[in-house]
Amino acid sequence: MTATVQPPAHRSRLGEAAPTAYWLDRPDRPDPLPRLTEDTTCDLAVVGGGYTGLWTALLAKRRHPGRDVLLLEQGTCGHAASGRNGGFCSPSLTHGIANGMDRWPAEIGLLQRLGAANFDAFRQDLDTYGIDCGFTRSGKVTVAATPWQAAGLPESVALARRHGEDARLLDTAALRDYVDSPLWRSGMFSPDYALLDPARLVWGLRRACLDQGVRIAEHTEVTALTADRQAARLTTPYAEVTARHVALATNVYRPLLRRLSLTMIPVYDYAVVTEPLTADQLASVGWGGDHGITDAGNQFHYLRKTDDGRILWGGYDAIYHYGSRTDEHLTQRPETFDVLAAQFAETFPSLADVPFSHAWGGVIDSTTRFCMFAGTAAHGRVAYALGFTGLGVGATRYGAEVMLDLLSGERTERLVPSMIRRAPVPFPPEPVRYLGVQATRRSLAREDTTGRRDLWLRTLDRLGLGFDS
Repeated sequence: MTATVQPPAHRSRLGEAAPTAYWLDRPDRPDPLPRLTEDTTCDLAVVGGGYTGLWTALLAKRRHPGRDVLLLEQGTCGHAASGRNGGFCSPSLTHGIANGMDRWPAEIGLLQRLGAANFDAFRQDLDTYGIDCGFTRSGKVTVAATPWQAAGLPESVALARRHGEDARLLDTAALRDYVDSPLWRSGMFSPDYALLDPARLVWGLRRACLDQGVRIAEHTEVTALTADRQAARLTTPYAEVTARHVALATNVYRPLLRRLSLTMIPVYDYAVVTEPLTADQLASVGWGGDHGITDAGNQFHYLRKTDDGRILWGGYDAIYHYGSRTDEHLTQRPETFDVLAAQFAETFPSLADVPFSHAWGGVIDSTTRFCMFAGTAAHGRVAYALGFTGLGVGATRYGAEVMLDLLSGERTERLVPSMIRRAPVPFPPEPVRYLGVQATRRSLAREDTTGRRDLWLRTLDRLGLGFDS
């Protein structure tokens, strides 16, 4: 008689998890808006209804209230990355100070100042337009699980302070005032960081756009873009749009400009969220504040509490599919959910029996330099801002302002940094792209377990290239 092999205990906690993003799984989700079915004209056509597109449309109306703005979204606003992320809102425009310092050391002061100004304006705009998305400037704790991660934290604190950000080092005892796990030995607290509800931000921006007179067509995919010196024309399944200007905010989806085809790759990121926890359960892991948490690994995790007392646990795996393939079914990856559930139980043993209510994935538009880029095409009639690489909740507002500056021809300070004036190094074509990504993932994982950066990673560093989860 063959004995029955029981699955790992953590796996059963995923049994009832809904295969959808926790943030989007709500009864107050707004009803879809009608698709575009008649030819039309407008002053500004915005393609994409995520954060970047919605900010662009809203700020365009604020600059010129009489401007006719039309936003076109292939699904519903926020159905992709903007509604599936962890809700961490960073003041950085460069995927953190260290990345910005490595790439643009001469401009880091300017980039930090522009990022801080954008962060403040972001918060002010939420108040101006009455957007209740739970924005809380609660800070973030970065935790170290290995000696080499812990050894790097003092340098990170010093770097932040040199460039105007508050940061403080947490030894083991101090860390326990923020969170208590047997895996984490020290940390860094960054108070200038916010958390928010991703879907409520999208829905709030959408409502604000409609209130200001923006026309929004959902379930309206733009399949082609042509432009000349007089106008730009967008083709959709049932209608054509003629616009004076176009702003492309399409994230990882098929670029409407051929020049953008190698500038980004789609990387899938995954998360799970628990059922609501009791006060005693949260106390068992020492998590009394509202701060978010990330770990210091290359394959890092991010975690936070929700308003109803759940813990969101995501990250670690960053999956690229050959040929830059994207598909909705790829947002469900059982093997990654299994890894995340096992890691959660290891990190918080007292919560190892807590079931998960949701498990989902989303796709990130990653560049070789980990942060956004922008530019124009068609004699300045078309602008784009893309490549936020998983830290775009705050930076998308900046990207929107940049596009509007570019389209207006106004020379503002936002256009001065090299990250705006110069495009990132493109990814190579397949199969080199896929092989390079996989080699990089293996090397990053090896560094997480050994503390040593191998020849492949050192070569990428010298070339100014990289890959990040």
